Amino acid sequence: MAPLQNFSVRLTEWFPVWIIGGCLWSWFQPELWVWFQGYISIALGVIMLGMGLTLTFTDFAQVMRMPKIVALGVFAHFFIMPLAGYFSAHFYKLDTGFAIGLILVGCCPCGTASNVICFLSKANVALSVLLTMCSTFAAVVMTPLLTKWLAGAYLPIDGWGLFRSMLEIVLLPTIAGLLINTGLDKLPANYRNSSRSLINIGGPLLSVILIVMVVGSIVAGNKTLISQAGSNLFAAVLTLHGLGFALGYIGMRLLGYGEPECRTISVEVGMQNSGLGASLAKLHFANLPSAPVPAAISAVVHCLIGSALAGIWGRKPNKR
Repeated sequence: MAPLQNFSVRLTEWFPVWIIGGCLWSWFQPELWVWFQGYISIALGVIMLGMGLTLTFTDFAQVMRMPKIVALGVFAHFFIMPLAGYFSAHFYKLDTGFAIGLILVGCCPCGTASNVICFLSKANVALSVLLTMCSTFAAVVMTPLLTKWLAGAYLPIDGWGLFRSMLEIVLLPTIAGLLINTGLDKLPANYRNSSRSLINIGGPLLSVILIVMVVGSIVAGNKTLISQAGSNLFAAVLTLHGLGFALGYIGMRLLGYGEPECRTISVEVGMQNSGLGASLAKLHFANLPSAPVPAAISAVVHCLIGSALAGIWGRKPNKR
């Protein structure tokens, strides 16, 4: 199976190209992509199942021995991104709808796609999953408080609904994959090795395909609003995520952490749950039709930046 695994690895290394290609295709033929919006949650669940198949209980045990870095990661996320959103909105002088939408995106928790980017970046996947969960729990309180402070509006959040979604999309599939991976140890050596080879070949490639489909469907569904946005909005979204990725990495490097942890915090800070941001904007700012637009653009921008970093980091040795 070595030739097939090498072929799969090469395809996944071109992740940024597939993302760009998918975005362009969905832009010019949105009718071929928009249908997938109804399956985004399922796709993310499948992606997380694949991530779980790469983990062991030892990975989580090691992360739980590092409570400091978990606390730092959650703090960095809710400190850097909301302020970066506020700074970007004012620096680029966005109008009210775009400004509120951008700040709202900055106040959202980590995006579930960050776990996939960490996997492809050879970062600490177990830490990534834990940080995504912790930031989501914290977002029940932090997102409305920070949005009210920075955007001047209060956003009530269905905390139980958000918690339930995270259980269904992230935690349960990941645990299922973890249990399956653990169960493979009980199989005879030949079955165990062949099963893990199939997982190593198909898992990353399936994740790439699903991420491309998710991002492409978001672009297709918001084509009209995206085409009406000015260059300042695109620059503001790029600045928001660029600051998140850069400051997350630099901050952890200055604190003396190893390369896997620096990559993980960089990705977890830089990538947001843009789908949640779009939903909240539509629900709570119905009188501002432009408010969800930054979230739509954000979904593409942070995946493009994360994909580019995954392409670079995935080719480099991961030294601690």
